[in-house]
Amino acid sequence: MSNPVFYATPAELAGLGPGATFSLDGAEGKHAVTVKRLTVGEPVDVCDGAGLRLVCSVTGAEKGVLNVEVAAVMAEPAHNVQFTLIQALAKGDRDELAIETATELGIDAVVPWQAERSIVRWKMDKAVKGPEKWRQVVAAAAKQARRATIPQVGALVGTAGICELIKAADLALILHEDATESLAVVARAWTAAQAPTESPAPLQLLMIVGPEGGMSDAEVHAFRQAGAQTALLGHHVLRSSTAGPAAVVLLSQELGRW
Repeated sequence: MSNPVFYATPAELAGLGPGATFSLDGAEGKHAVTVKRLTVGEPVDVCDGAGLRLVCSVTGAEKGVLNVEVAAVMAEPAHNVQFTLIQALAKGDRDELAIETATELGIDAVVPWQAERSIVRWKMDKAVKGPEKWRQVVAAAAKQARRATIPQVGALVGTAGICELIKAADLALILHEDATESLAVVARAWTAAQAPTESPAPLQLLMIVGPEGGMSDAEVHAFRQAGAQTALLGHHVLRSSTAGPAAVVLLSQELGRW
């Protein structure tokens, strides 16, 4: 069974090696001591949210502070293809459900999208508070999945912002019911076309999911003009909360991440 995971900042964990001791406090320490009720001798992982994992054992727990001793340090390498989910804002917290599930399945980054047909609108203060809420959602999901890496959450974007992200990506996929090629076929063709490279930089793959009302023709046209491809997930129309996670599963299998 895997160890429970708690997060500290990269600065707090920098330089720690086997035999070192560390005190986890704040909200994470309180959760470990008060909610999880960890006791002396129990194993626990402390991660920095950026891929560093310290395998530890508890040496003490009191007043919201968990004291641990480091047994091993592991730096988890990034996947050779990084997944970013561009998720349209959706009503009923379906957008949050989408990024929560995608995080558990292994997404690397999420970007909130104010689509033309999004019923939910992030305006003024909400444009700041919305991404922060998403950061809390993905952090909690990453902890649940016991990940060493917490997905990055980008700023709110519109159609023009997505077009810029598409141009910078190696592959951008519009998950759309009118697509003629399946997601698996598109992924295989893209993989076969990749030339061997010695560059250590991972490839960047975007998945674009529309709101409950679907993407407008103008949005799809703009994305295709920027270089994105449409791809079909299956014979049935999926909810906005389901499409992204389904794509993560399929692409993780097709591209060898699983």
